[in-house]
Amino acid sequence: MLRSLYDWTMEKAAHRHAVWWLGAISFIEASFFPIPPHPLLGLMCLAEPKKALRFAAVATLASVAGGLFGYAIGYLLYEAVGQPMLAMLGLTEAFPVAACHLRERDWEVIFLAGATPVPFKLLTITAGFIEMALVPFILASLAGRALIFMTVGVLFRVFGAPIKRMIDKYLGTLTTVFAVLVVGGFVALAYLSDGKDDPADKCSQATAVERSA
Repeated sequence: MLRSLYDWTMEKAAHRHAVWWLGAISFIEASFFPIPPHPLLGLMCLAEPKKALRFAAVATLASVAGGLFGYAIGYLLYEAVGQPMLAMLGLTEAFPVAACHLRERDWEVIFLAGATPVPFKLLTITAGFIEMALVPFILASLAGRALIFMTVGVLFRVFGAPIKRMIDKYLGTLTTVFAVLVVGGFVALAYLSDGKDDPADKCSQATAVERSA
């Protein structure tokens, strides 16, 4: 299934409406789609390096908009849509942990999730559920997503062909590495503690979450 989704994404890079596909995938990945837009963004940057920053900007803005959609799901439709969606993505157990970190560290967690392999959709849905302040959510999402997508754009502009060959040949291995990085992202969240009440340890033990009063 992973290979099929990857191949499907790669096909969109050659489509005449590739920019629209990039925007669409960036949008839905921030709320429920399992495949990130980075490979598509990379190939588009490789094909037209002079437009790399434009492509990265499209991915950033669409992803932030998708993040707002994820926020709306968590805020308005968590029980009906958000909960089964997280279960389908295997993120049910991570939900209370993410909610705890968001309540402890607020926008820092959104920025970290936006700029690392931590599943961004998990944090956008969770932010809506706990009713995080919207302006810090948007600004942190914009900063984090811009950081990661601009980095991808620059890397593929400079090292595009070797990166593409590596992804094609070692998709399974790279997926495993990505999963390890996701775990590392959650470890990084744990170190966002100020050390006073040890909230990181408290969050690692979280198993349930309630809506904000």
